[in-house]
Amino acid sequence: MRNVPVSHYSHKIEIKVRDYECDLQGIVNNAVYHHYLEHARHEFLNTVGINFSSLSERGVDLVLTRAEIDYKFPLRSGDCFWVGTNAIQVSKLRFGFLQDIYRLKDDKLILQAKMTGTSLSKDGKPIPLKELEDLAL
Repeated sequence: MRNVPVSHYSHKIEIKVRDYECDLQGIVNNAVYHHYLEHARHEFLNTVGINFSSLSERGVDLVLTRAEIDYKFPLRSGDCFWVGTNAIQVSKLRFGFLQDIYRLKDDKLILQAKMTGTSLSKDGKPIPLKELEDLAL
């Protein structure tokens, strides 16, 4: 997808793999990475003052419309890792997050993702959200 220097992320968060997130092969199940990425996006948005509950009270829902993930190397139980996140403007109505996961002990690239979403009104129509436009790189 891309090669981002590890120091060029708008937000970073550290997480530790829990035993129950691993499959029979002893590696993190592919679906679990979606949880890691979502948690990192939510934390990033919280740090810039965008809160899902507040948006919902205003009649706005943020939804994911596309997930592109390139898996590079597996994480195992007990591994500590970090997720780097950058926001981008995809179109007038779509926003994106470029996210990478690195193993903490050696900064080994684990995966690269581009997550695309939009903001919807309560009647399900896409609407622009100024707060997200301001975040884009």
